[in-house]
Amino acid sequence: MRFGEKLRQLRAEKQVSQTEVAEAIGVTLRSYARYELEGKYPRKREVYAALAQYFEVDINYLLTEDEDFIEDASEKYGPRGKRQAERLVAELSGMFAGGELSEADKDAVMIALQKAYFDCKQDNQKYTPQKYRQDSTKS
Repeated sequence: MRFGEKLRQLRAEKQVSQTEVAEAIGVTLRSYARYELEGKYPRKREVYAALAQYFEVDINYLLTEDEDFIEDASEKYGPRGKRQAERLVAELSGMFAGGELSEADKDAVMIALQKAYFDCKQDNQKYTPQKYRQDSTKS
């Protein structure tokens, strides 16, 4: 789920207007509306913190858009793979928060890193002792 979609969903659950959220977190209505509707992201980390506090969610929930990647890692590699994927996404989200990369570039980097992650996990399975390997034939 994208950042703007998360904000819309959280706002709907809390049953508040865009104006109320904008005032509460200290941004203009126009800025907040752009987050929800135009796919824009806050440039300052403090805005993410204010949003997380206002909506009572973890800041990493707002910073990450790669729940599918984490779920895939969990299904393929269990709890350890899930933790590794969550750590990778959290670290990358921090890198992207500065607004240096375009959205297309961010997506391309994330896709490349996810591919590299799964490729490495697959390659490293040959070094995993047999008793710890997950049977990939089970469905």
